[in-house]
Amino acid sequence: MSRTYVPYIGALALLWGASYMFIKVAVREYEPAAMIMFRLLIASVLLLAVFLAQRGIGTAISDLRELGWQGFGVGVANGAIPFTLIAWGEKHIDSGVAAIATGARLGGILLGLVGVGVLAGLHPGGGWWGVAGTLAVVVASFSYAIGGLWGQRVVSDTNGFALATAAMLGATVVLIPFGLATLPDHVPGWKATGSVIALAVLGTAVAQILLFRVLQSDGATRLSLVTYLLPATALIYGVTLLGEPLTLQELAGMALILGGVALGSGAVRLPRREPAPATPAP
Repeated sequence: MSRTYVPYIGALALLWGASYMFIKVAVREYEPAAMIMFRLLIASVLLLAVFLAQRGIGTAISDLRELGWQGFGVGVANGAIPFTLIAWGEKHIDSGVAAIATGARLGGILLGLVGVGVLAGLHPGGGWWGVAGTLAVVVASFSYAIGGLWGQRVVSDTNGFALATAAMLGATVVLIPFGLATLPDHVPGWKATGSVIALAVLGTAVAQILLFRVLQSDGATRLSLVTYLLPATALIYGVTLLGEPLTLQELAGMALILGGVALGSGAVRLPRREPAPATPAP
């Protein structure tokens, strides 16, 4: 069986794991909606420029028109909504916790929610805002799941780069009003601004190209494998570069959530008891 998707999955885990770190730094000086607006604007400009250069203006416009509203819709479900929820959540929880909570996908949701409960705790470090932040990231994971399945269906009939570009344009249009309403009243420092730029270029523009490449060639099931790697990479970034604590509570929550993902995705199957053969009648 071909495993050409493996390096792409590894690259996405590294990029998205670092994204949680960049978000944590950026939200210190940017409100979530404004930060995500700048993230999407920069990524959209980069993707559109490369797409136009690659396909030519006429063909590129034709590709985008062919996608219609669905390209924009995928961007809202896979970009605008989850990006903003995760950014808001990280105002109240560590970046590593946010990455772990993103693992609570549709499959194995009950076990995943138990893991979220362990992460939040009855008396979380961030108080009830910490609980709300964790749950915001969980809701973002639902939006990612919907966007991934929708994107897989759409990308099967179109150019993956076209869908990545259309999705980012759609997400940007939706976020602009909210971003403008929450612009900072001062010029943010270089760390926060640099984090937004890194997030836009690496965690969004480059990652979106890789994402739709995997969706087009291997499907959403293969793409979901990044879920197993993402919490570990994000925890490593958070602990080593941001000085975030690594607790047994986080490790237990990660184990439960990833167990739910494994069961839901079919990567791990519980043994089934075969029915006993019927006893022949005497």
